[in-house]
Amino acid sequence: MRSLLLAALLLPLTLAACGQQGVKVPSDYALSGSLGGDWGTSPKLRLALVGTGVPVAVTNDSTIAQNVVSTAANSWQYGFDLPNIPGVAGVYQVVAYDDANNDARLSLGETVARNRLWLVFSPAGGTFGPFELPDNWPGGGTELLPQMTVSRGWNLYDRSQALGDANPRAVGRITGYDISR
Repeated sequence: MRSLLLAALLLPLTLAACGQQGVKVPSDYALSGSLGGDWGTSPKLRLALVGTGVPVAVTNDSTIAQNVVSTAANSWQYGFDLPNIPGVAGVYQVVAYDDANNDARLSLGETVARNRLWLVFSPAGGTFGPFELPDNWPGGGTELLPQMTVSRGWNLYDRSQALGDANPRAVGRITGYDISR
């Protein structure tokens, strides 16, 4: 009887420990920024980590914890958690899309936007690339990323800036990863 009473008292604590974490404000996520532009009327905006790894592994994951908050007409703030280990070394982007069919998956034909910032994941520091992205890359066509020196973990490569000592750079938290249509 005593063990049954103890189990009844511990059950709520055990269930609370197993529950999902609450939704955070956008700035509390590992990656954050703004979404802007014309997304039409009442868009269902979501984010997805898309990429391709070495040797060949395609990633299209919109199940990662995220929060998109409207701040004004055609303007949103968002937060997105980067996986600790995405599976394989590779190049990735977080893309925004209008989940028109409301299935929480980036599907062919949905409106997509991306930026010129690349997330490069490497299990070890060293030389990475060059890397050619396929022509069916969400939001764009074939793109060649140059050979670069990266650190272990997540690195941020700004395609609009010259390749150099600070580009790419190792990152733990990324702010200003802005995406617009």
